[in-house]
Amino acid sequence: MNPISLPASYYQQFDADYSRDVPAEGYSGWKKSDVELAPKHTALVVMHAWDCGKVEEWPGWRRAVEYYPRSVDIVENVFPPLLEAVRATSMPVFHVVGWQEYYKDYPGYQKTLDIAGSSPEFPQVKSDPVYERSGQFRTDNIFVGKHNWPDVDAGRKTIRFPGPAKPVGDEPIAKDAHQLAALCQAHDVNHLVYIGFAINWCLLMSPGGMVDMSRYGIMCSTIREAVTAVENAETAREEKEKLQALWRVSLQFGFVFGLDDFTKAMGSLSVEKSE
Repeated sequence: MNPISLPASYYQQFDADYSRDVPAEGYSGWKKSDVELAPKHTALVVMHAWDCGKVEEWPGWRRAVEYYPRSVDIVENVFPPLLEAVRATSMPVFHVVGWQEYYKDYPGYQKTLDIAGSSPEFPQVKSDPVYERSGQFRTDNIFVGKHNWPDVDAGRKTIRFPGPAKPVGDEPIAKDAHQLAALCQAHDVNHLVYIGFAINWCLLMSPGGMVDMSRYGIMCSTIREAVTAVENAETAREEKEKLQALWRVSLQFGFVFGLDDFTKAMGSLSVEKSE
């Protein structure tokens, strides 16, 4: 399959202008240009797309995780046409999971175990009473709040794939960077396009996220409309943390694709596949 060209957004972080009070204001900023994508070396990654129950089931969880309504909208309205477009091509779809064991009976995870073998263990350093009290302080006062923790703890035990994000057939499933890297090796993939939740948290820093995979030499991109971010009181109205995270993806890891541009490119591949 030949490389294709599609529009991508990127942030041009040069040239700082030292004649200005703020030199960074000389940067050219966001731009858009056609870039190459090699479909046979690219995979779409659906990461941490969870069905966590309704708001009324675990209200304490939703009080701490405010992006939940945005993620539901994306799963229900963005994922279906996007995944359908990718599955109509020969580009693989990988799933990166986390928490509990809701994925372990899927054939895609069993195949991943056959490919990757055992994941490395990371021995934990010894805690002490001060460490434990500090951790409890953080839980009680920073995230998620003492009164919210029972709902979060109970809700996590019910996590499963939402209908629109369920693996189809034996689509590969990975729980960490070791397994995802093994899948990339097996499928000859060097470029991962991430969708899921949340772009400034799990997709960057959780096992199998962009920080991990960049260490394997893998380019990591995303699709703007298929992600949301963890926001705070000062940023949520304008989703500023999402904007900051997209900048970080562009600067450190890969490209930011638009949903329509990416879906249209997949359409051209599906035509090529059927010919």
